[in-house]
Amino acid sequence: MQFTASQIALLLSGQIEGPENVTVGSFGKIEEAKEGEIAFLANPKYEEYLYKTKASIVIVNDSLELKQAVHSTLIRVPNAYSAFATLLEKYQEFKSQQPIGIQEPVHIHSSSKIGKDVFVGAFAYISENVTIADGVKIYPGVFIGNNVVIGKNTTIHAGVKIYFDCQVGDNVIIHAGTIIGSDGFGFAPLPDGSYRKVPQIGNVVIENGVEIGANVTIDRATIGSTVIRKGVKIDNLVQVAHNVQIGEDSVVAAQTGISGSTKIGKKVMIGGQTGIVGHITIADGSKINGKSGISKSITKPNMSFNGIPATDFTSSLRNQAALRRLPDLEKKIAELENAVKNLLEKNK
Repeated sequence: MQFTASQIALLLSGQIEGPENVTVGSFGKIEEAKEGEIAFLANPKYEEYLYKTKASIVIVNDSLELKQAVHSTLIRVPNAYSAFATLLEKYQEFKSQQPIGIQEPVHIHSSSKIGKDVFVGAFAYISENVTIADGVKIYPGVFIGNNVVIGKNTTIHAGVKIYFDCQVGDNVIIHAGTIIGSDGFGFAPLPDGSYRKVPQIGNVVIENGVEIGANVTIDRATIGSTVIRKGVKIDNLVQVAHNVQIGEDSVVAAQTGISGSTKIGKKVMIGGQTGIVGHITIADGSKINGKSGISKSITKPNMSFNGIPATDFTSSLRNQAALRRLPDLEKKIAELENAVKNLLEKNK
């Protein structure tokens, strides 16, 4: 299906520069886009491609000052990245015509309650006393345990497992292979050096608007709840341990591990492959660089951290600069040692 520049500008509340009747039918990256495609420019590093792209339409920031003539029709918006995301969402809604109905074979226990306009894919298993609200999409191979509650318009992709007593809010997306509510890592050491399993009788609570990537594991609490607050976004391959709390609108990148009973504040950004020890707190607005190791609480909000063990970003940069100077310092120390040795020999 084709859309004109004027239709897209109307949707995005943008201003057009160039022919308004040019049409596009698909998306492309600005450096690779072809005629008939729409692209966007948000990162200044890619500005050079604006002047040679073959894209028919390019979404740009209002603030962009052109250095050369462009051949594409421009749509200026306050935030090009956000506007392009909006466009992709609308396109996805248009293309994805999500299914409704219950495929066969499935198992749905007679005590479970299923809302309106629900889709349940083949080989899904829905246990006792499950409550599934209106508009939920459950794709093939999903397991939902006893007493689970799933809110409106939530999407659960293939192969997800949600253990007993867990709660999932409205408009949540859980991607394939994720496991919600597996046992927390609780073992009590015994005098003979072995370990006794501590029963994990809590649950996981996922609030509204959360998105969880593929192959994520979120462990149930020992007692109480592991809580993922509203608006949180979790990337693929993340481990969230028992009794963790992640605050509203925080984001966690891939391969991060969060140990038990850690409390993460609101709007925290955690880079990939970060390790966080247990029983600490991380203040609102903290920014943690990838591959960092967080070994103690972060108490001041809106600060950036980096390194292993992590320090504030400025100190981390100083440490890195000092490390780069170590070979020169080693050489100077050797020279000083030789000079001292020579002086001592002369004094003798």
